Amino acid sequence: MEFENLLVNINEPVATVTINRPDRLNTLDAKTLEELKQAFSGLKLNENVAVIILTGNGEKAFCAGADISELNKLNMITAKEFAERGHDVFNFIENCTKPVIAAVNGLALGGGCELSLACHIRIASDKSKFGQPEVNLGIIPGYGGTQRLTRIINSGRAMEYILTGNLMDAEEALRIGLVSKVYPADELYAKVSLLAQKIAAKPRQAVRLAVEAVKKADQVSLREGLVYEASLFAICCGTEDFKEGTAAFLEKRAPEFKNK
Repeated sequence: MEFENLLVNINEPVATVTINRPDRLNTLDAKTLEELKQAFSGLKLNENVAVIILTGNGEKAFCAGADISELNKLNMITAKEFAERGHDVFNFIENCTKPVIAAVNGLALGGGCELSLACHIRIASDKSKFGQPEVNLGIIPGYGGTQRLTRIINSGRAMEYILTGNLMDAEEALRIGLVSKVYPADELYAKVSLLAQKIAAKPRQAVRLAVEAVKKADQVSLREGLVYEASLFAICCGTEDFKEGTAAFLEKRAPEFKNK
């Protein structure tokens, strides 16, 4: 499928989705949001894709947020629809059954930061910067930032960044747990690709259920989460890959997973 504002490259079993608006710092207009939903919908159904990398084109920005020219036209009625459209797309990415890794190669501001928060893993370049500067425009984050940032870095830190609009550099993002790793800019994509390939080599059913179990932790009590985990664990134990994985371990050989 061809896109106007995205580049989608599939190098099985890994797919890379690149926001391709470098002249606009890869900002999210309505067209780009629509294309993100379409791209992830297609990749979710592609049985040859196991892991998805999301990044931005160019050296300056992963995604610098919403398109201000669209924001400027909003009123109280259209603003709610605007936010809900972003929620729909970001929820779809977050709930993707395949791991999604954000390769944050520059600015991740406002909606761009929120987009990275919807991904399952965030890896940053040493030139990246994160922030929710919406307060400087007289608004609050509208694509999930008040909810996801709070869950990832804790409410006190999230409150400070949202209320001040301050930006954080890659090292600060790493220190507070917003990102998992930081690499030199010229090594970022290669490092993320290696991580994606490593995950893609694992049994896909186990990876999918692990993603589901971890996401559930933010949604339910510990007791409910443990019940859910036990159920997914049981499903794993009914797969051929479980039998192969345990047999290979006992026989001291490399497993040959069939994703069944």
